[in-house]
Amino acid sequence: MNPLNAEQLFHEALGLPSREERAAFLKGACAGNAKLLQEVQGLLDLQERAGDFLPSEPGDRVTIELPAEAPGNDIGRYKLLQKIGEGGMGVVYMAEQVEPVVRKVALKIIKLGMDTRQVVARFEAERQALAMMDHPNIARVLDGGSTETGRPYFVMDLVRGIPITEYCDKNHLSARQRLELFIPVCQAIQHAHQKGIIHRDIKPSNVLVTLHGSVAVPIVIDFGIAKAINQRLTEKTLFTNFAQMIGTPAYMSPEQAEMSGLDIDTRTDLYSLGVLLYELLTGTTPFSSKELMEVGYAGMQRMITEKEPPRPSARLSTMQHAQRTAVAENRKMDVHALTRLFQGDLDWIVMKCLEKDPARRYETANGLAADIQRHIQNEPVTARPPSAAYRFQKAIRRNRVAFATGAIVAISLVFGITVSTWQAVRATKAEREQARLREGAERATALEAAARQAAVTAENKARETEQGAQHELYIAKMNLAQHAFEQNNVVRVRQILDLQQARFEATSWKKYSKCPSALAEMSLLKTTAAHETDFSSEPKVPEDP
Repeated sequence: MNPLNAEQLFHEALGLPSREERAAFLKGACAGNAKLLQEVQGLLDLQERAGDFLPSEPGDRVTIELPAEAPGNDIGRYKLLQKIGEGGMGVVYMAEQVEPVVRKVALKIIKLGMDTRQVVARFEAERQALAMMDHPNIARVLDGGSTETGRPYFVMDLVRGIPITEYCDKNHLSARQRLELFIPVCQAIQHAHQKGIIHRDIKPSNVLVTLHGSVAVPIVIDFGIAKAINQRLTEKTLFTNFAQMIGTPAYMSPEQAEMSGLDIDTRTDLYSLGVLLYELLTGTTPFSSKELMEVGYAGMQRMITEKEPPRPSARLSTMQHAQRTAVAENRKMDVHALTRLFQGDLDWIVMKCLEKDPARRYETANGLAADIQRHIQNEPVTARPPSAAYRFQKAIRRNRVAFATGAIVAISLVFGITVSTWQAVRATKAEREQARLREGAERATALEAAARQAAVTAENKARETEQGAQHELYIAKMNLAQHAFEQNNVVRVRQILDLQQARFEATSWKKYSKCPSALAEMSLLKTTAAHETDFSSEPKVPEDP
């Protein structure tokens, strides 16, 4: 959308006497364009709040032309030499001061549309405090006044430099180098805060980098100017040229975006420092200019005051591939390594600065600088709740050599203990194996003895069985002989007795010496022997088969 269309409709609506007529006019003029209607209505709402900063007569048009002053013209005791910059506030010239000393200075002419007398009066009230600032990273504000055409101007130290973001990208500074360059900026803001000065408009164009020899030195400019114009410049510029001023709201704190004039303190600068740090790391602001342009002024206020911006690592991961690659190359890292670098400390540090509630931000700019320094030195940062594991991790990174040496010693000890334990385990296993073998041998010996005992027992049992059988046979034969004897069959008795005598002699007397039957046999044999002659004539009975 062309901002001039909204401006023209605003001026035309402003000339109408009542709100009802303005609403009817805008409804017809915007022709269903809700976005244009919202933008113009936002400008009208701001007009009621802006009061003295808008022309009192409806016919007075707010100009968006460049200042009439040009190189070669004199403004008071300053001669304009050349234009060196232009932004939402105005145009910056390099000028030469002719009295009381001759020197080169930067003269910033503020755009028309403000009450010059009030601006200059407020600046004069700040002059004493500004004069007390003396810091190598702060450009002093030397003088101020108004031109013949009624434009306020401010005179500052001439800083020959470029915006810090441009310098970092142009020289492909790494993330660490950017952080190291950002720390003096925080220290300069801290110095101003200690003198009671709040910058209120921290952005890349107000943090210039100049070279002192080969050393890059950041210089903060425009201290006191935002206070002098009472932050109404943002409102005014939104009326005059919404597109040109959209850069400054990108760095505004939520309390500034509300434009209530309340609760503006040093923590407002801490928010803007967080936005600047966010841009140094990711190449873009938390809320891009395109986003803010698309939602209009009322949407812009809501976005800044209500919407939570993505973490730097998250923003990097959601960029288009080409943009993400360019950001990584400008920081001399690959995309994945850069994302990992942002995750953790840097995410926490930046998001602590961007808290909506001022009480949750860093209390001082020095606190922010100290946390960045801790991150660089791999020490625990205060922006996160510390844990034992986190502190230990930081201690390792901070003392790499000591931990590496300790790790080598620990590894050696662990290795030695492991080898010793392994050998001890092997010895224990061998001892157990030997014990097992001994136990097996003992069991085998016991089994062998048991087997021998069982064999002896079996042999004895077999012998006893045999003896029993022999004894039973012997008894049976003796009974048979006794029966034959009773039948006077002497021959048969002699056969049985001879056979038993042979068996007795073959098996040895000792086997039957304790057997009562043996004694009976001997007695029978003796009796038979005594009567042997009486039976000699008897015929022999055939041998018992």
